[in-house]
Amino acid sequence: MTQGLVTCDLTITVDGYAAGHGQSEERPFGDDGGDGWGDRLHAWYGEGRDEHPAEFDRMLTAKAFIMGRNMFGPVRGAWDRPWTGWWGDEPPYHGPVFVLTHHPRDPQPMTGGTTFHFVTDGIEAALDRAREAAGDGGISIHGGASTVNQYLAAGLIDEVRLHISPYTLGDGVRLFDGVPPLRLEQLDARPTPSVTHLRYRVLR
Repeated sequence: MTQGLVTCDLTITVDGYAAGHGQSEERPFGDDGGDGWGDRLHAWYGEGRDEHPAEFDRMLTAKAFIMGRNMFGPVRGAWDRPWTGWWGDEPPYHGPVFVLTHHPRDPQPMTGGTTFHFVTDGIEAALDRAREAAGDGGISIHGGASTVNQYLAAGLIDEVRLHISPYTLGDGVRLFDGVPPLRLEQLDARPTPSVTHLRYRVLR
């Protein structure tokens, strides 16, 4: 069976940070230079599909998603409360999402077709499960930066999609930290006033 692309899709600052320090339930992106809810880093999201049609469409084509526990929520250690993510009762994924964690938890079905599955045996096991769920569809390594870095370092990502917000942060959680040098082929570049969209193929 043909396998779909494994992509990552991440908004970062010009100096490569996907979140600031001090992430919490009240400030999921930490000190990102805005109010902590990503209003500065992710301002382009609020402009919607009319301004960024290709980028929104690409994000919706994945058939399965993988994310780190930090992206799923602020709960640390054992699951001591029924946290179901930042996105309310109907998350935007509408498909299976595999959350990397060290602590087992039963799957969490949500309205609209999203189900969060909790994977305790590492990044390759999560990718195997995502491939099975996606069939020949694409898989998005959806963040955060630390999770994307693990998959990049392991050579498991086919395409890197970056959205560069026009400011620097100077500190925080940075894309490409701990990742060996990559050879990339630029596929697309599109500047807008609020963000520059870049797309690269990872060359093996």
